[in-house]
Order: sequence, then C-alpha cells, then structure tokens
Amino acid sequence: MTTEAPVAPGRIVLLTASHRVAPGLLSWPAWQTLHAADQVLCSDDGHPQLPYLREAGIGVEIAAPSAQELVEACAGARTVVVLPSGEGDQALTDGLARLAGSGRVQMPDLELLPGSYDLPGARLLDLVQVMDRIRLECPWSSRQTHKGLAKYGIEEAYELVEAIEDGDRDELREELGDVLLQVVFHARIAQEGREEDGAEPFSIDDVAATIVEKLIHRHPHVFGDESAETPEEVKAHWLRTKAIEKQRDSVTDGVPLGQPGLALAAKLASRVRTAGLDVRLPAGDGIGYELLALAIRAEAEGADPEAALRAAARAYRDAIRAVEGQV
Repeated sequence: MTTEAPVAPGRIVLLTASHRVAPGLLSWPAWQTLHAADQVLCSDDGHPQLPYLREAGIGVEIAAPSAQELVEACAGARTVVVLPSGEGDQALTDGLARLAGSGRVQMPDLELLPGSYDLPGARLLDLVQVMDRIRLECPWSSRQTHKGLAKYGIEEAYELVEAIEDGDRDELREELGDVLLQVVFHARIAQEGREEDGAEPFSIDDVAATIVEKLIHRHPHVFGDESAETPEEVKAHWLRTKAIEKQRDSVTDGVPLGQPGLALAAKLASRVRTAGLDVRLPAGDGIGYELLALAIRAEAEGADPEAALRAAARAYRDAIRAVEGQV
C-alpha cells in the first residue's frame, strides 16, 4: 500500500510599500521576491506600483482572492506575492488568521515583506496632503489669508513657549505640531498666489529649500572648511555670514518692533553690544524708561528679561491662587 506524499504548502508574501516613497523604489529583497514569484496578485488596477512592476517584466494579475483561494494557489510549493491595496486587505488577513486557527488547513508560510520604509520626516508629506485637501474642501480654511491667520501664529508661538516652561513634553509635542501647521497653512496659501495681485507663488518646498540653503551657508564649520570649537565661535560665524547676507544700514534693521517690549529692548541692546556701539540710554521719566534700563541690564548679564518676567508672573499667579484657596 502506498501513501501519497503531502503537498508542499507553499508561501504567501504580503508585500507592503510606503505611499510616502516614490513608486518603484523598492528594496532589493522585494525585487528578488517579485521576480522569483510564481504569481503576483493585486486587487487594485490603479495601484501606483503596477507600471514599475510591468516595466521590470513582472506580470501582475488583477484579482482579489479569498483567503481559501490564496491558500489553494500556493499548493505545490508555489510562491504567491500579494500587493496590499488598502481596500479589503483586512478581510484577507482576517480570513488567513481564521484558516490558520481552525487547524483544518495546512497553511503555507506567511511572510510580511516591507518593500520600502518611511524616511525621517516622511509624515510631513501626510501633513502637506491633508492641508491641501482641507484648503480645497473646508469652508473656513478655504477662505483664510495670511493676514487673517497672523494672530494664530502668535498665539501658537506663546503656547509653545508655555509648554517649554512647564516642562510638559506631551504638550510640547502638540504645540510644536500647531506651530508647524501654521507654517504649512501659510505656505499652502502662498502657493495659490491669489492673496495679492501679482504675488509670486511659492510652496512649502520653496520654504524648506530657503531655510536649508540658509542653514548650510551659516554653518561653514559644518558644511565648509571653517572650524568652530565653542558656541561663541559658532555665534560669531552666524553673525558674520548674516551681516554679509543682509547688508543692513543699521543694527536695528530686522528687529521686529511688534514683539513684547522687554524682548524688544533686550534685542536692541544685544545688537548694540555685538556691534560695539556706545549708545546712551534715552533720558526720560516714567516706568517705561525704568523698564528699558532693567531690560538692558538683564541682557548684559546674560538673562532674558521677557522669560524672567514671565517666571515672576507665574509665581504671582500661584500666589493669587493660594490666596483664592484660603478665601
């Protein structure tokens, strides 16, 4: 009496690829597996990888097999690669799990093969895509302008500073996201170039390219031939290259007058000290001139008068709450 040899169960490969990486940029193991496969299946005839697979001579069958059909397709030690499409993939994987758990089916080897991975910063692409859609479809977002959003940028910046001062890392992460949203939102509006007649459009890529170029140029000790061993030398590089770039007529050029008063006074004092100018404080009576003198003294001593006043104000707030609790 003879017995039939068991049929080899074969192999199912679920090939994943990040939508944040350009289609066709697959890992070498992914290409090897695709070329060696007995069958490649994809349920989505618009899958972004299909043109590149076909160009590489890989035949792809557009089909959405059930879990049972997929297992049967692997009989005889066959390898079947499935390109997940995001639509119906959960049903397939759940079906395979049920078959494996039933104990009634000889299951093929099941492998999840990442064909590409997200690069650092890849989720920023998601943010850009979400912002594009919100700008087009949201009744509120679609009507916003740079001027209309300006106040939110200030608010989010202050909330970020508060999270830093509180030492709350969860809040810090959220507030950084809110500040980032303002950058992406403004860049999305600028991309349309419709807020002002004749305005030259620019995109978030232009914004990123500008700051990348600036960072490289102002860090010759990192990207060039100069050297810097101390933070002071780095700051000197920064100020020197910045001065060459801006070609300002006055050390006060570029200092935003709309910032809080103590910060404004400290910034002006910093510019004066860095330039080696001998500038007398303006004579005048009143609390404003006293605060000016205090801010300049604080800057000279290496303290941030704005942060110092906020810390004192927070202590004052706590004292108020303590008294309220007593009442």
